[in-house]
Amino acid sequence: MSKETNLEIKKHIANLVEYAISEMELDKYDAIFAHNALLDLFKLDTPSTASKKLPEFQTRIIDPIIDYAVENNFCADNERILFETKVMGLVTPATSVVIRNFDAIAANDGVQEATDYLLNIGIKSNYIRNVDIAKNIKWDAKGEFGDLVITINLSKPEKDNKQVALERSLPQTGYPKCVICLENLGFAGTIAKNARQTLRVIPMYLNEEEWFLQFSPYVYFDNHCLAISENHHPMEINDKTFIRLFDFIEMFPHYFIGSNSDLPIVGGSILSHEHYQGGSKVLPMFNRPTRKTFGSQRYENVKISILDWYNSTIKLSSMNRNQLQDVANAILINWRNYTDKNVGVHAKTGNTPHNTITPIASWSDEFGYELYLILRNNRTDEKHPYGIFHPTEDMHNIKKEGIGLIEAMGVFILPGRLNKEMKLIEDILTGKEKINFAAFAKDDHILSKHLGMIAQLTNDHGTELDEETAEKYVKQYINATCEKILNCTAVFKNDEAGQKAFAKFLATVGITE
Repeated sequence: MSKETNLEIKKHIANLVEYAISEMELDKYDAIFAHNALLDLFKLDTPSTASKKLPEFQTRIIDPIIDYAVENNFCADNERILFETKVMGLVTPATSVVIRNFDAIAANDGVQEATDYLLNIGIKSNYIRNVDIAKNIKWDAKGEFGDLVITINLSKPEKDNKQVALERSLPQTGYPKCVICLENLGFAGTIAKNARQTLRVIPMYLNEEEWFLQFSPYVYFDNHCLAISENHHPMEINDKTFIRLFDFIEMFPHYFIGSNSDLPIVGGSILSHEHYQGGSKVLPMFNRPTRKTFGSQRYENVKISILDWYNSTIKLSSMNRNQLQDVANAILINWRNYTDKNVGVHAKTGNTPHNTITPIASWSDEFGYELYLILRNNRTDEKHPYGIFHPTEDMHNIKKEGIGLIEAMGVFILPGRLNKEMKLIEDILTGKEKINFAAFAKDDHILSKHLGMIAQLTNDHGTELDEETAEKYVKQYINATCEKILNCTAVFKNDEAGQKAFAKFLATVGITE
């Protein structure tokens, strides 16, 4: 190791500590402690001083530090993110300090300033890796029942076969129990599990239970945050859910909060640990008007309506929180046991339940408490093995996974593989790539899942398009598919028969037009 290399890494470390002081308000005493910890980590004896003008963080401070770590065998090349998180964890203010600062900001400047502070810590510490999130592809799509946001997620790199094999060979410790458990706080991570030394959380009480707030590292929409139970127990939608959601928006009225359903297929990817997702009220569903208004003598202080949206959504609003919770619980209880064979809704198969809801709460200065209840059903049959109210197999080339809270509200998170696949299909439409359906049909071909899409696009538009037009038609196909996916999730379809069936269900709760 050359003397010059030693000097350079010392300068980068000094700049990192100074960055933490200026950007994350790292206390000067903690900064000294962190500086010495970094010297020890890299087996250096003395520190350097920071540059008079700090260079750009990602490419001129942290990347060179991790490059040095790889070159000098402090970590392997496939452990770069793990090691970076370890380094950044040493200079990120301690959780207890962040909690004290959060509470002080909330008391003096308001909760929105406090959540902005927590978000900034997440961004500046690289817990939220904007350098990767910026790679995501995003566009808006016009639709019959409202605009959609389409995103292709490139911020989580796809794993190659060697990586998958290595993960499989590692011992399974069962710790942490899942990726959102509180015990992730400070977790060093493994090749198979993300490091979380930069994770910072804020404790809170929902329904007098211990929960905590953190931001999502994946940022699927603005201020994407999580409210997570401190106890590891499965997702469940019941009367306590509404109490917790309203407790949350009373604390954070600038955010919405919602729960994924508690059943497979229509639930989220983590059903083993109760948690909610929230953030800024920017998701497309919030922009939709009501389709039809209803009333109830029993719940006279609650405005009840069907939302003009793709899936079957009931919107409730009232200044009277208790009455709103009562009507929501009545709808939930009735829906759990509701069957209408004319529209394919069956509450149970034997003792297996199928009906549940996706609830979303927000606060409006004009209307008070607002609650959206998306009715869900996860039943399958021979014709629909993936779900009767789930996208059919001809749409799985675009989206096969469960349609959870975020997609149900109009933001589609599509797999990163689509980026490369879209470009290949665009090459077919411009004539750069020859059509070879025999080759495409082979299971190991990258386009094998897109045969129907290719056939339709080439039939409709030919193979002599310019690049811009080809991209437009590929995106239009994806847009239309996402619309169809949301329509599939509607338990009461957006036609006359479906809407009559919807009104029939509401009447069972004493809600009429």
